[in-house]
Amino acid sequence: MFKTIKNDLPASIVVFFVALPLCLGIALASGAPLFSGLIAGIVGGTIVGMLSGSKIGVSGPAAGLAAIVLAAIGTLGGYENFLVAVVLGGVIQLLFGVLRAGIIGYYFPSSVIKGMLTGIGIIIILKQIPHFFGYDSNPEGDLFFFEVDSKGTFSELMQTVNHIKLGSALIGLIGLGILILWDKVLSKKGKIFQLIQGPLVAVVVGIIFFALTQSHKVLGISPSHLVKVPVPESASSFFSQFSFPNFGAIMNPDVWLVAFTIALVASLETLLCVEATDKLDPHKNVTPTNRELLAQGTGNIISGMIGGLPITQVIVRSSANIQSGGVSKLSAIIHGFLLIISVILIPRLLNMIPLSVLAAILLIVGYKLAKPSLFKKMYDLGWKQSIPFTVTVLGIVFIDLLIGLALGLIVGIVVILIKSYQNSHFLHKEEGENGDRKIKMTLAEEVTFFNKGAILKELDRIPDNSFLELDVRKTRYLDNDIIEILDDFAFKAKERNIDIKLVSERGTVENPPSYIEFFKLRPKSA
Repeated sequence: MFKTIKNDLPASIVVFFVALPLCLGIALASGAPLFSGLIAGIVGGTIVGMLSGSKIGVSGPAAGLAAIVLAAIGTLGGYENFLVAVVLGGVIQLLFGVLRAGIIGYYFPSSVIKGMLTGIGIIIILKQIPHFFGYDSNPEGDLFFFEVDSKGTFSELMQTVNHIKLGSALIGLIGLGILILWDKVLSKKGKIFQLIQGPLVAVVVGIIFFALTQSHKVLGISPSHLVKVPVPESASSFFSQFSFPNFGAIMNPDVWLVAFTIALVASLETLLCVEATDKLDPHKNVTPTNRELLAQGTGNIISGMIGGLPITQVIVRSSANIQSGGVSKLSAIIHGFLLIISVILIPRLLNMIPLSVLAAILLIVGYKLAKPSLFKKMYDLGWKQSIPFTVTVLGIVFIDLLIGLALGLIVGIVVILIKSYQNSHFLHKEEGENGDRKIKMTLAEEVTFFNKGAILKELDRIPDNSFLELDVRKTRYLDNDIIEILDDFAFKAKERNIDIKLVSERGTVENPPSYIEFFKLRPKSA
């Protein structure tokens, strides 16, 4: 594992700087103690990182669960009661892994997964612009269109214009310039620029800028525009930040309902992130999904036991890891240890990091997920790819992640049905010398009930007094619904003076009296 340390260490530092404000922001958006987000980030990096089969996926608290957590804490009567649901949710995830439910992630179309990545990229950009300019009315990690203050994403952007803070905007622009310079120029100049990543330099410059300008009336950055890590005064005050589940609430039905909700949503988000991360991975590794559910379940049990938020694999951190050159799971593990070391040893230094610098890092991450060239590429692939992609992007940007994915999946299924409708058969018409009409219908390799409409339509169009050759030699699966349609048509064909010749691997039959009897020996196969 340590053979890749030269790639994974720089990547882990970038992931650390991306994860730190997100851990705190998601905890704030969830109505939970700030330290609970850091606990989830630490457990997601170290424990889940070690157990996971993903080489470049990074886990931690998920923005998609923030609304569920916020509502659940109030419903269950306190954070300690909620932690019981987190632990139970982890146990349910272990059960999902044992039952091999991880296969669900493979059933999402590629266009929907690409739409998810692009939609998240756009959301990251839109949400980070206010932070970039020093207008931080909402916490990091709030990825919903309608934010915690009930305002929409675009209304927040409009408000930003009137609340630009010069100091934050200036160091944000400087940080963005450093990142672009590092990525486009310096990283190609020597190994030192590959080892020392641009985000680390941008953060150090940000800390120096804050230290030099904190007393300046115009360029000074206020505490509300800085990272806010809890600062313990002693060892006892540090350990007092941990919370523990109140298992006396385990008999409460609402606790179990929340547990199942957490398990289902966290598992789905994880499986989708795994699928998306594998697509981004330049080495094209394939993550074992059932092992991932076991790792996530274990992580949620441990996180809940010590006061942490629910954990999923997270695309923002995972994509930052990939973009920074992470190669193995070591980068995720190191980022977890960096979180725990930093909150213990240097919380005051962390609290000198301007949020606008971290926003600059996330703007680059968002842009790489939602490159304009991808829209053209999807458009060029045709409507069957571009429509599910577009619907997914719009759903994620204007509603939220899970609803956007659901809309994209529904549209994807409709597209599959349309394709199935169109590709159920091949029809060829000939007209003989005497005006005889000969029609040859060749059925597809697999014909299911999805194809009923198309085949019914074509059979109804066959003219009276004609000859139909029905070729099923290439058909390997013939649904019983289709056999019944053919049987019904055979009865109508006599009334319409249509002669039928059935051609199959088992021979040729003229005007078969019963298709059900013909396919009886192999009811699902021609």
